Amino acid sequence: MKILSVVGARPNFMKMAPLHRAFQKRSGIESKIVHTGQHYDARMSEVFFEQLELPKPNYYLGIGGGSHTQQTAKIMLAFEKILEKEQPDWVLVVGDVNSTIACALVAAKMQILVAHVEAGLRSGDRKMPEEINRILTDSISDLLFVTEQAGMDNLSREGAPPEKVFFVGNCMIDALVHYRDRAAQADTVLKLGLQPKGYALMTMHRPSNVDTLEGLVMLLQLMERISKCLPVVFPIHPRTLNNLERFGLRARLFHIKNLHLLEPQGYIECLSLMQNATVVLTDSGGIQEETTFLQVPCLTFRQTTERPVTVSIGSNEMITDLDPELAHTKIRQILAGNWKTGQIPPLWDGHAAERIADILEAV
Repeated sequence: MKILSVVGARPNFMKMAPLHRAFQKRSGIESKIVHTGQHYDARMSEVFFEQLELPKPNYYLGIGGGSHTQQTAKIMLAFEKILEKEQPDWVLVVGDVNSTIACALVAAKMQILVAHVEAGLRSGDRKMPEEINRILTDSISDLLFVTEQAGMDNLSREGAPPEKVFFVGNCMIDALVHYRDRAAQADTVLKLGLQPKGYALMTMHRPSNVDTLEGLVMLLQLMERISKCLPVVFPIHPRTLNNLERFGLRARLFHIKNLHLLEPQGYIECLSLMQNATVVLTDSGGIQEETTFLQVPCLTFRQTTERPVTVSIGSNEMITDLDPELAHTKIRQILAGNWKTGQIPPLWDGHAAERIADILEAV
């Protein structure tokens, strides 16, 4: 069986590493990796391949940036040529980025079977490009691998045939389990002159938070407010930094006291910063899951989440606006020990990739 696995952006790499490892252990599976180049900055791509011990991709498409339409179209055109050459039995896509829907669509049109890892997640907000990608990818996939019960419920409500749907757990957590000890040994926190459980970690990159002047001003106010009670560590996404410069706010950012501004970090460094944080402030999807597994308090600045289990039983809480005072109140609760510990969701045990490989071998 030949499986062509697609990665394009940083969250994909963490999910693909345990999958590729599981495929390599099986003599009946030939695993090849296609990197679309959707994330092309070395800090967002190469370092993750190295740290996650992923082999050099069999194909690198070098797509780069552009609008959602341009990026998707360029990926489709390039991926079609690879499918014509390789003729795989399966195309495996992960997550919800443009590379996911682009490659799934090409494969489906060429009548090549598609497996979608992390299927069924829904935010209910179709203004998010990722939501469109999720819905469309699920609708054309032949196998749907689900991370949490909400995904099963969503797919059932949408009429997905039950024989296509499998609740397998979370490959993102597989990677975390595999590298957690290595991250614990890293000296990332000490290099910053900080103490474990003595700082807030922040990540922000979603358009709703960082693409407008209003959103960026609120983000700066949030950091200014939080940094008065906790040091703030902020590995800044290139998108966020570029927008701060575009709106003339760069100087204000660099004048915030008690702020540790970092370039994008590798996976091990990110994991080290996360598991040692007092609290994580984010608009990321995957970080909601990772903090829930690590039982680290998380404040997610979004209107909705496609990962509701992180709120219902995990350590995550939603804040619908970039509200500095509300965030400060929540952090005071955390510092006072008044925060839910959270539980680890079912099947988030480090073995999701093995279950997926078993199912692919059996079909």
